[in-house]
Amino acid sequence: MAIRAHFIRAAMTVAAAVLAGCALVPKPLTESEISMVSQDRWALVTASQEPVRGTIGLYEAMARALKYNLDHKVEMYQTTLRNTELNLARYDLLPDIVANSGYAGRDNFNASSSQNLVTGVQNFGASTSREKEIKTADIQFSWHILDFGLSFVRARQAADKVLIAAELRRKVANRIIEDVRTAFWRALSAQHLISKLNRLEGRTRIALANTRRLAAEKYTSPITSLSYERELIEIKRTIQELERDLSTAKQQLAALMNLQPDEKFTLVAPRSTHRALKIPRQVDDMIWAALQNRPELRELDYKLRINMHDAHAALLELLPGLQVYAGANFDSNDFLLHNDWVSWGAKASWNLIKVINYPARRAIVDARDGLLHQRALATSMAIMTQVHVSRVRFLHYRKELTTAREYLNVQNRLVRQIRAEAEVERIGEQTVIREEMNTLVAEVRRDIAYANLQNAYANVFASMGLDGYWSELDFETSVDELAGSLRDLWRQRAKNVTASLNQPRSY
Repeated sequence: MAIRAHFIRAAMTVAAAVLAGCALVPKPLTESEISMVSQDRWALVTASQEPVRGTIGLYEAMARALKYNLDHKVEMYQTTLRNTELNLARYDLLPDIVANSGYAGRDNFNASSSQNLVTGVQNFGASTSREKEIKTADIQFSWHILDFGLSFVRARQAADKVLIAAELRRKVANRIIEDVRTAFWRALSAQHLISKLNRLEGRTRIALANTRRLAAEKYTSPITSLSYERELIEIKRTIQELERDLSTAKQQLAALMNLQPDEKFTLVAPRSTHRALKIPRQVDDMIWAALQNRPELRELDYKLRINMHDAHAALLELLPGLQVYAGANFDSNDFLLHNDWVSWGAKASWNLIKVINYPARRAIVDARDGLLHQRALATSMAIMTQVHVSRVRFLHYRKELTTAREYLNVQNRLVRQIRAEAEVERIGEQTVIREEMNTLVAEVRRDIAYANLQNAYANVFASMGLDGYWSELDFETSVDELAGSLRDLWRQRAKNVTASLNQPRSY
């Protein structure tokens, strides 16, 4: 009866636990939890960053983007994760060492008797060779030879995944540098021209009000007044469109540098802006550098190597597995002659199903190998095209910049003549405003052409797979040190373009 009662209580406990598990329902986050998490994330987005001191130059902007941009940090953490997985994979090469301990008890002896099968007579009374309560312990060493070989192959694959993560980080870093160069020059243009645009818009509003007043007082004909008013409104609309395009550039640059959108900072142009940007002359050299350095191709090469390791793993699994083991054991049972002993042995096993499905597994490996090879060829062609396009794009933007500078030069001379004529009242305010607006538009187009040229310049080197930072660069250094390293790299690249083709890849 006591045993039955114990069994019933145990069954009720298990049933209660099962019912409690079945009663679980989804529990959404509360508003307070969401608010707390959002507040923490808001604070952590720009935490542990060097504050902005003084003006920000091009290379400091690039340094801040490489050091603090969250997309780049994601790739850096991805690389760290792959390295950690590689370290874990190395432990799979070691043999297994397992320690066990246990306790067992019962309310009566584990006793038994024997019976003579010929006579059917019981040989002797009940006996036992086991105590009611015993304690056991052992430590076992085992090593599976086949598992060691497979673990070695998987560790090599984990090492290749580390290199893939590094290539993806290179790709993101180069894209960030391209975006920073474009956003920096557009934001610098906005910083120079927004105040001028605001002043010109104010003058336009005054001229527009005067025009409407003169029309209301019948000093001008309605057609002349409306034509004048239409032209002033068109000028006002053009100014507002320019402000819209330029005003967002600084926020885009702040986002790339991981600064708060409302943080105030001032940009300063590098001293070497007058230098002509140069790219390699021979397109074949550019293509050769791209085929050797582009992260997309290196990623595919590592995937091909991983697939080759899969083929090796499939072959290893065809072999019989051999396991050797040894261990030290202890048992507290006093009926035993020896309470502690050492055991050893070996086991062999062979999974015949692996032999049967090997052709199918090998076919998958071969098909994946063919796919990766074909993808590598397609990527190579795309990269070759990108090199050509980046080169043509750079040369085109260089021509556009030359034309924009010539146009601005002519417009500046023209507006000086217009102002001189306006001083002697030979030309009205409307003409002065229109030409000053045209001058600002010419400045904006000149600056945008220069920003596009800077972006195309960075894109030329990115299309060749040449990193915008030194291979040994330490992203944990200060912003000033990082900016100095970037400045040295880009200045040397500008001086000797051919030597930059031999720049080692960064990891």
